[in-house]
Amino acid sequence: MKNSLLKQLKKRRLELGLKQIDMMMRVGVSRQQYQRLESKGNPRLDTLELIAKGLNSELMLIPKEKVNAVFAVLESVETEQKPGQKPSDQTLTSKRKNLSEDPWQNLLEDDQ
Repeated sequence: MKNSLLKQLKKRRLELGLKQIDMMMRVGVSRQQYQRLESKGNPRLDTLELIAKGLNSELMLIPKEKVNAVFAVLESVETEQKPGQKPSDQTLTSKRKNLSEDPWQNLLEDDQ
């Protein structure tokens, strides 16, 4: 199931173990402003970019026909580790090597 952008922001914040109040120091918005944005906001692009940076994330524009492939890759990376467990150094090195050789892993190529 695909999440809305606001749900993704909240999920990422929780994954990092951050509270809404923590976003004040990371992004420069009050807890109330961030809470409103996360629950029903309609943020400007520059605000989204700031929040993404504060959450150690990137905003990306993904072609519709590739969205499912991107979600599949993200889900496979999440399921490779047990919840709460950090990946081993060997796993990280292997993933970095694969990504450095082909960062998009053929995700943006046309299906043939």
